[in-house]
Amino acid sequence: QVQLVESGGGKVQAGGSLTLSCAASGRTFSTYTMGWFRQTPGKEREFVGAISWSAGSAYYADSVKGRFTISRDNAKNTVYLQMNSLNPEDTAVYYCATSRRSGPLIATIGPDYWGQGTQVTVSS
Repeated sequence: QVQLVESGGGKVQAGGSLTLSCAASGRTFSTYTMGWFRQTPGKEREFVGAISWSAGSAYYADSVKGRFTISRDNAKNTVYLQMNSLNPEDTAVYYCATSRRSGPLIATIGPDYWGQGTQVTVSS
């Protein structure tokens, strides 16, 4: 089993920045692809981005490309989502996720494990 705990959510004004963290425990974190999804009420959970186990490659949704950056620290079993130039459309519950699948497959098929989510609210 893998346990994922997100932190760092909160309220920010449009144009601002926020960094989310996700601490993983359980199975070998360093061999898993890590990803982020988000969800707003009444909508399906949406892929945000993912990073390979080696941090050698990252894969992003078009809606966040150039604004969001995923990184990971395998020594700390932690993955980060740096969000810049936030706008109200980025308001959502953000979920950390993990899988042995690649980033593109996580985006289409989904991950194996989910965190509990953290709320991000961007005001105009």
